[in-house]
Amino acid sequence: MLVALAVALAAAFVVAPRTLAASGSGGGFVGRRDLVEALGEEFVKYWQSGDRAFSPGMQRVVDYWFRYHLAKAVIAAILLIVLVALGLLLWKAFLRAGGIGAGRRAALTSGGVLVTMLALFSLAMVMANVQGAVAPYASLLPMLTAGETDGELADTLDQVRQRLADSLSAGDQTPPALEVMISDFSRYHVAMAVVAAIVAVVLVGTSVGLWKRVARTAPSDRRTRRVLGSFGALSALLSLVVIVVVVANTTTAADPAPALLAFFDGGW
Repeated sequence: MLVALAVALAAAFVVAPRTLAASGSGGGFVGRRDLVEALGEEFVKYWQSGDRAFSPGMQRVVDYWFRYHLAKAVIAAILLIVLVALGLLLWKAFLRAGGIGAGRRAALTSGGVLVTMLALFSLAMVMANVQGAVAPYASLLPMLTAGETDGELADTLDQVRQRLADSLSAGDQTPPALEVMISDFSRYHVAMAVVAAIVAVVLVGTSVGLWKRVARTAPSDRRTRRVLGSFGALSALLSLVVIVVVVANTTTAADPAPALLAFFDGGW
């Protein structure tokens, strides 16, 4: 049942978000190309308006992207729960597999490792899509520079780069539209810093708990000690990686303008 549910959720993660996002009041887009084209057109209009508030067309694109990431985050979170439950069943079965054949033990080990890797991938998807839902406008920015840009969009992006550079070097007044971009870009990185910090705390706590269980396990039970120790070490290693993510995103959030300029210059 858990395997079937995991497969269904994995398929839903790929297919369902676009449909769910399109169910909002603003509707949806035919495909990614349609979304990218609409974003480019509406971004030019929004920048030229000089207003801080999004134009109706730009708001439609941002709202759609918020719903899209929200749907992905929810599906990925449910998938993560299912994979964790499935992984626990597999590893418990492996620990009880003292009297079965080597082939079945190898199958349980392979299944446990695969499910663990898929759970880690699902966790990464939850983190990334929560970040995208918190700051959908900043999450859309990479689409503006993806591929070849020409015409009004290219001119507009050049203006964005120039105004960003001027605000950093000469301290010129920042246009309202650029202030919104910088603010959302900062929120984008704050979101990841907060989410990653929570994950880091959970991983550290998990590692400590597992190593305590290793210490309480009899030395003769080498299989249990090996499994618990492996997961304890993996949790500790992953917590270090996530802490690096926290530091990097916190640093960017504290001073987002240079990082945003580097992004538009192709350095992010």
